[in-house]
Amino acid sequence: MFERNYYYLVAGLPDIILDQKKLTFSTDEFKEELRYHLHPDDYRFVEMLFLPADNRNLLNLLLKNPQPFDELGKYSPEELEQEIKDPGITPQYMQKFIVAFKTETPVFEELSWEDQLTWLYYGYVKDCSNEFLRDWFEFDLNLKNIVAGINIRKHKIKGEKYFIGDNNIVQAIKKSSLRDFGLGNDFEYMEKLVNIQENDNLLEREIAMDLLRWDFIDEHNTFNYFTVEVLLGFVIKLQMVQRWLEMDLETGKQMFRKLVDDLEKSYEFPGEFIISDARRNR
Repeated sequence: MFERNYYYLVAGLPDIILDQKKLTFSTDEFKEELRYHLHPDDYRFVEMLFLPADNRNLLNLLLKNPQPFDELGKYSPEELEQEIKDPGITPQYMQKFIVAFKTETPVFEELSWEDQLTWLYYGYVKDCSNEFLRDWFEFDLNLKNIVAGINIRKHKIKGEKYFIGDNNIVQAIKKSSLRDFGLGNDFEYMEKLVNIQENDNLLEREIAMDLLRWDFIDEHNTFNYFTVEVLLGFVIKLQMVQRWLEMDLETGKQMFRKLVDDLEKSYEFPGEFIISDARRNR
């Protein structure tokens, strides 16, 4: 498959600095930058990473939840309102969900509407033509299901309604009583994940989970240099940084420094792209 190279975009990635309370270059702005510079076929991969925002917006509209509209999604409030009335422009999984919700016929019995929409989303993205994204979505889904399985076992609750999808990982979790659900050979991060979940400190556990995701991205982009995969990995990391900045400022700042440090170690950048020590120590 032909791969496009984005030398300027990748070389310019570190040119994002951290303010005291927020990224001066927001996720939304970066998304628009990609929309302008990427080939339309590659930008569609970026949009897949932001579909969860559309999912939240759609669900809030359907449930009439008075939540702020997430501008990171592809579709405007007016477009989603029209889609609810007459589905036709959104991905097929959204259209299927809208019909199921309006007719009160669940797609997946016993699951919340939110989890049903999430299941449909993962079913949609698993067929993505980009190998990096397919691997990422599979990894992220397996990660969430394994954590759900660990928590279900820990709290001794019935867990059928807490899993998304029904692959071999979910089947193993449901059947096995082993510490690692017998997944040591099927999920290479299993031992690390189990150790992380045994930490009673919630904040440390969540940070370690995101660092595990971070490592996955780095490992799968080892031999990608200026391709769209590098940019997709950066988007995922930037989303993590943004989330931590909103939840815990100091952790967000640390995650951002790691983002910049990783990039500076990976490429030899022109001087104007190097972040100064003064900026690092804010």
